[in-house]
Amino acid sequence: MTSATDMRATWVRRGKLAGAAAIATCLTASALIAQPSSARPAAATAPQATLQEDVDGLVAAGVPGALLLVRDGARTVRLTGGLGDVARKTPMRAGDHFKIASLTKTYTATVVLQLVAEGKLRLSDNVERRLPRLVPNGRNITIRQLLNHTSGLADFENDPRYLKPYLSGNLGYYWAPRRLVKLAVSHKPLYPPGKTSRSTYSNTNYVIAGLIAEAVTGHSIAVELRRRIFTPLGLRRTSYPTKPGLPAPYAHGYSVVDKPPAIDLTLLSPSLSPHSGAIVSTATDVADFYHALLSGRLLAARQLKAMKTTLPEARFDIPGQRYGLGLELFPTSCGDALGHNGVVPGYMTFIFSTANGRRQALLMINQDAGTLPKAAVEAFYKLIDKAFCSTS
Repeated sequence: MTSATDMRATWVRRGKLAGAAAIATCLTASALIAQPSSARPAAATAPQATLQEDVDGLVAAGVPGALLLVRDGARTVRLTGGLGDVARKTPMRAGDHFKIASLTKTYTATVVLQLVAEGKLRLSDNVERRLPRLVPNGRNITIRQLLNHTSGLADFENDPRYLKPYLSGNLGYYWAPRRLVKLAVSHKPLYPPGKTSRSTYSNTNYVIAGLIAEAVTGHSIAVELRRRIFTPLGLRRTSYPTKPGLPAPYAHGYSVVDKPPAIDLTLLSPSLSPHSGAIVSTATDVADFYHALLSGRLLAARQLKAMKTTLPEARFDIPGQRYGLGLELFPTSCGDALGHNGVVPGYMTFIFSTANGRRQALLMINQDAGTLPKAAVEAFYKLIDKAFCSTS
């Protein structure tokens, strides 16, 4: 593990591109996740002992620690391997908190769609109506286009100013959501809003969607998430932090800038991805949320159907993956799965669920995708597929 000062020195030596490789390449956008092997394992029964061997194999391939949850109805298995804290040699624990990254988008989309069901919003509403003068051409960008990534808005993460505080060593630097939007709209749109049948992933979309929810309700997104999702579902170990740090116990998150040792990036500010990637949770709470969502406990049938309606295969993602309204569809060796993936510096998480949420697999590792060895990337994808299909 390396200190923030050492990390800064490494970035300075390697230049601006090194900083992007260390942070920007792993910031929530699933477009930047390494491509999995095209050869997928055949669906087969995977006993718990075999899955444990695969978790251990994933750690051996180069990740600090791994946590796997597999659920089939009322039966849930949780397996861990490696370390949650490298410095203290603390094993990864099944109940550890971690940053769920872009899985947050599903939660934000759920709040927005609940407001639609309540008649407080419409998916056809334009951004200008809800957030006057914030987004150029906002009159032609709809809430639906924000949620399915067809707005054409640039991603603030690609602006060099976004990384500057962190590259200077200020890991706790706070970005206000509106400032992030201003960074994004200072760049030309990628295309006119809605002029594509494919998603172009941009965290800007979900920051704006969260701001709209706040404007409509008069409450922060943290309050609305707690009132509408966390408390009703009893997700006591799920939170929307605004300051650095995770509740105990937690898994530290690591990244490799140039070569080992790894850098501990756990204390990076959650303002890196507000509304789009800030939630902290546990494997059980995440699985419970997606089960409740997909089984119809959080959304009316019409809104849940809209959420599950995906666009054609996106150009930014793994082969066959498609985007809906805060939900992703993943092809697996035993059929399609719904869920989301998330990557922030230090963490990578995938959740696969059946359409009704009964069967699930969640895999979290405490190192981001952008700095993983190739063997670890391949092992990750094989394991999440095998774990999900072991319940079929």
